[in-house]
Amino acid sequence: MANKRKIINDPVFGFLSIPNDLIYDVLQHPYVQRLNRIRQLGLSYLVYPGATHSRFGHSLGAMHLMQEAIRSLRLKDVEITEQEETAAMIAILLHDIGHGPFSHVLEHTIVDGVTHEDISLLMMLRINEDLHGQLDTAIAIFKNEYPKHFLHQLISSQLDVDRMDYLCRDSFFTGVQEGRVASERLLKMLDVRDDKLVVQIKGIYSVEKFLVARRLMYWQVYLHKTSVAAEQHLIKILSRAKELARESRESRVESGELFCSPALRYFLYQNVTFADFGVHSEALEQYALLDDNDVLSAIKAWISSEDKVLSALSKSFINRQLFRGELLDAPLTDAQKKELNQTYAKALGLTEEEAQYMWSEHVSTSNTYSEKADSIDILYSDGRVRDIAEASEILDLESLTRKPIKRYIFKYRI
Repeated sequence: MANKRKIINDPVFGFLSIPNDLIYDVLQHPYVQRLNRIRQLGLSYLVYPGATHSRFGHSLGAMHLMQEAIRSLRLKDVEITEQEETAAMIAILLHDIGHGPFSHVLEHTIVDGVTHEDISLLMMLRINEDLHGQLDTAIAIFKNEYPKHFLHQLISSQLDVDRMDYLCRDSFFTGVQEGRVASERLLKMLDVRDDKLVVQIKGIYSVEKFLVARRLMYWQVYLHKTSVAAEQHLIKILSRAKELARESRESRVESGELFCSPALRYFLYQNVTFADFGVHSEALEQYALLDDNDVLSAIKAWISSEDKVLSALSKSFINRQLFRGELLDAPLTDAQKKELNQTYAKALGLTEEEAQYMWSEHVSTSNTYSEKADSIDILYSDGRVRDIAEASEILDLESLTRKPIKRYIFKYRI
């Protein structure tokens, strides 16, 4: 019988353990192994060359932090059974399982109105069937339907192990030191009051550092202008490919079909919506076969496409001649948009309709803290509980909840 108690050497947290057979079986499922072929930071490697780590590594790291969080809570006499511990670890392990290639790009192009959260739940339900219902508790925790609400908070809240891992991991692989957070200290300071997670007052400085680190990482990494430019460039490529596939399908001409893998072809040549997805649907099976390699190999082939737009966009993307970004003071007017289309049409020999694929208007925004979501509560030594926005001496509610907005125009380089 195979030994399923494994130790994994992680560059961020050191040695991680797989504590039981069920977690090992979940890790070995094809849906989970697919995350090895999807980059955690999408196109950020075009800005930070070291940012090639996978979503699989992030999921393992988050699972490790969940294990540490539960260990810390038990020392404070918070009752968590072994079954609940395993379920919580599986829930966080699978929390990102529905992500497609290059993060949210697919949600804006070839898959209409379907979010990765929707697909994550469907995949969890399918894995649960394959493992004969052993993930029922994990799914209940994931959906916030389990009686112990604080277990869900560890997975999804404003101070969860998901964020702790991705800040530490993304900081490590990008080299952006401002994102490093004291995850070990934060976990040691966790406690539970009235079925809600709280942080002991001794850990308030670590919480402040966590919030500042998250803000800095968003603007320095996740919303870096060049990363956003690359994402908008890729969206235009896939949108054009989708349009060409639609025209080919309507004209019923097979000779002009685009080169792509069977999985990518399924989504390019069909109008797939959420209604097409189900636990046993072809859409879910094809989606589970999609990864970064499908998209990149297709774009390399599209350089030779007879379509001027697709060929130009693909060639510039592969050679890292990405869209050039400029800050805007206000949204583009109809007259400005028409002028852009005319400029590209004249320069590249395109129609004005085709020229729309050569530029993109985009708004980037992010807030550090939300009043509407689960608050980060600080536990004082006298038993009082206060929101971090009130308890902090250096952070105020206005600065925490303000959502800076950056409006860009991204343009193909002529």
